[in-house]
Amino acid sequence: MARLSLITACWNSARTIGDTVRSVNEQTLPDFEYLIIDGASNDDTMAIVAREGKRVTAALSEPDKGIFDAYNKGIARSTGDVIGFLNSDDFYASPSVLADVMAAFEDETVDVVYGDLTYVDPVDTDKIERVWRSRQPTKANIARGHHPAHPTLFLRRRVYDLAGVFDLGYRQAGDVEFMMRAFHTLELKWVYLPKIMVRMRSGGATGGNFASLMRQNRAVRKAQADLGIRYPVIGFAIHKIVDRLQQRLRGRMATP
Repeated sequence: MARLSLITACWNSARTIGDTVRSVNEQTLPDFEYLIIDGASNDDTMAIVAREGKRVTAALSEPDKGIFDAYNKGIARSTGDVIGFLNSDDFYASPSVLADVMAAFEDETVDVVYGDLTYVDPVDTDKIERVWRSRQPTKANIARGHHPAHPTLFLRRRVYDLAGVFDLGYRQAGDVEFMMRAFHTLELKWVYLPKIMVRMRSGGATGGNFASLMRQNRAVRKAQADLGIRYPVIGFAIHKIVDRLQQRLRGRMATP
């Protein structure tokens, strides 16, 4: 039976990480590895982890080169057959998320499991702003700029063995570049779980204002060019705009 390694990267996350680790505490999956990789926080992040993180199996706090460096440290230190990430602004939507994911991995041929995500108000986390419905990670969708929501993505370790780890050169889109690299170059078997798996606070580095979105999309286009993925820039922009509008419409429909 496959074993899960879950990784949370954090830095000065005292305001939110309590929600993150408590949502992991509540998971019904009985046994998994949970790693905290901290970038030498100078607030109470690690004190909260020590106090609240009942299922944390190991924690590291030291300077790093950003979130994707922390991801790579987590992968290198993990021991599980399946690897997932839950960032310190995020928390699981229900206690059954990890159990549902690992049930899908009982099929040894499955490489990838993913689902859906909601963006919530940073303060009132019951207020849904957007709903991200992850699309199949086909080569056609990857070219259009569509990919699974990374906090819902779980991969077998062999995917990292084949595709490599996160490229620190993509500071705004390292997760997207990795997903494009994996799904465009490898033949992977995936399972989509049609449920909200993660609730993410809005307003982060890539989920906030127009300028941040533009920076991320420029980084995505550069990654596509570096990987030899060709798609017209106008078509790419239209797909991204339509997808964002659909996410917001679903958010309005989901909020009473």
